[in-house]
Amino acid sequence: MITIITVRFLQGRPNTFIKECKMKITASYLIRWAGLAALLAGVLFIVIQLIHPLENLSSVTTRTWAIVHSMTITMSIFALLGIAGIYARQLKEAGWLGLAGFLLFSLFWVATTAFTFVEAFILPLLASDAPKFVEGFLGIFSGSANKGNLGNLPAIAALGGVLYIVGGLLLGIATIRAGILPRWAAGLLAFAAVSTLASSLLHHPLDRILAVPMGLALAWLGCALWSERREKASPPYLAG
Repeated sequence: MITIITVRFLQGRPNTFIKECKMKITASYLIRWAGLAALLAGVLFIVIQLIHPLENLSSVTTRTWAIVHSMTITMSIFALLGIAGIYARQLKEAGWLGLAGFLLFSLFWVATTAFTFVEAFILPLLASDAPKFVEGFLGIFSGSANKGNLGNLPAIAALGGVLYIVGGLLLGIATIRAGILPRWAAGLLAFAAVSTLASSLLHHPLDRILAVPMGLALAWLGCALWSERREKASPPYLAG
């Protein structure tokens, strides 16, 4: 009796049932692949700190500079995709706190992509004709005195730092509260964001070591998404 009712129920709305199944499968796969993106972003974030050349005029035109900053752009894109997957996996449970963290943290990676694009493709072209501007731009991140007229760029870079700290902290706390992804990884994410405040205690480029916890947190959360196994949703039925 139950089987007959179920068959008739499905016959009444086959297209709707198929579409719902496809949507669930598609969302699950997208989130898993976003997890892989977060994993790669975390690994790249750590590797980049180890091979990043010094921020000086002579480094701008080297092949290493081009490679590292191309990797950084790739890493930023992966981070954006990964963060979207982390938030999507716990959309309802994360609440407004998770949404705020997701938006702020995402804006940081958007800003990173923009600044890195300038470093990778524009600064090498200006190294000979406008060396003071190049040195001033590099000084934003190395902590040295800025040279030349940079307009609002230093303020925007400082705002990016705030987005990194606040966004990472809120997303980490929301992930802990949601209880879906590993809480230790979420705690590491929050800690990594706040630990950036200690950068003033370390001379550049030693402060790059503070990026390692964030890389580990992204890789950990991404691995959790990628390896996650979910139960297949059973088709609806009517009890008889």
